[in-house]
Amino acid sequence: MAPTATADVESPTPSPTLGLTLPDNAAKRLVKAGIDPKSYPTRPQKPEYLDQVYAIRSEYREHIDPGSRADRSKRALLSAASKVVHLTAHIGTELHGLQLAQLTDQQKDELALLIAERSVVFLRDQDISPQQQRALGAYFGTVEVHPQVPQVPGVPGVTVMWPDLQIKEGKPASFRQPGGAARWHTDLVHEAQPAGVTHLHNDTVPETGGDTLWSSGYSAYDKLSPEFRKFLDGKRAVYRSAHRYVDRDDSVAGPKFVEREHPLVRVHPATGWKSLWVNRAMTVRIVGLDQAESDLILNYLYDVYERNVDIQVRFKWSPHASALWDNRITQHIASWDYEGNEPRHGTRVTSLAEKPFFDAEAPSRREALGLDN
Repeated sequence: MAPTATADVESPTPSPTLGLTLPDNAAKRLVKAGIDPKSYPTRPQKPEYLDQVYAIRSEYREHIDPGSRADRSKRALLSAASKVVHLTAHIGTELHGLQLAQLTDQQKDELALLIAERSVVFLRDQDISPQQQRALGAYFGTVEVHPQVPQVPGVPGVTVMWPDLQIKEGKPASFRQPGGAARWHTDLVHEAQPAGVTHLHNDTVPETGGDTLWSSGYSAYDKLSPEFRKFLDGKRAVYRSAHRYVDRDDSVAGPKFVEREHPLVRVHPATGWKSLWVNRAMTVRIVGLDQAESDLILNYLYDVYERNVDIQVRFKWSPHASALWDNRITQHIASWDYEGNEPRHGTRVTSLAEKPFFDAEAPSRREALGLDN
């Protein structure tokens, strides 16, 4: 019997969404911006080797913080808002009646200063395209183009924040182990010039749950005793990346993190205030101390951030809300209490800032504001 001829059959190319249906609000936003939802999202060519990642943005970039040139009264910004609500005493302000896409340069400078002073600023009902979100991020600093995460097509640096897609890509989440963003962290601490302002715009959110919390680095520093502050001032720590890469020179050792040294206490260039700059996810050790000594101190410092609810703010999202926070002076965590039972989708732009620095003469926030410690 003659052999049966068979045709070569190519495997179907998976859809960019891996079979997921884009939430209606997200699809409408993309179409309005001239972006084809069928091509959404795109994925970067991920670097494999450690030296490739160290080479990304390895050259020094001058950064002038927009908040440093702002009118300290912030009159142009605040007078244009219909309402200004400070959500807690130490962190978090919500602005009503403003559209981020329509701000003047003067108002953008003043918004940068407000973020520097209040750590995170919220605005609801924002009509802002991915292109406009990127343009605002470019005003605040160099837009980070993430080498690992999905992006909006044609708008480099606008990353896709879609938990359902992350799960499809092999990053499982459950009630007991909710995943990466559901732990206290600060973005991109391993960069030579780490993140400044991050802008997350969520077009789709759960009706119940899915809040995000932020904690103040200014107030975490002020929670410490004066003598402990003196001990920490000037110390440096090692900070690592969220992802691992292969070392060409030591491939048998297994994937390694990108690691860089930065000040443990840093100063914000717009306010001049000291901030405690550690996070449990990505701060490895304090330089000059034995690992056991470093672990003991760092675990205490993590707890100061995480356990003092009076220096935290919790934001209940609504569709088309934006949050802009400063990674130089905060940690944040996402609550996965909705357990993926409702869709959540947004886009994020992170602006890289200056090389972290310490100034022994700089005051803490409470010292600068004349508050009793």
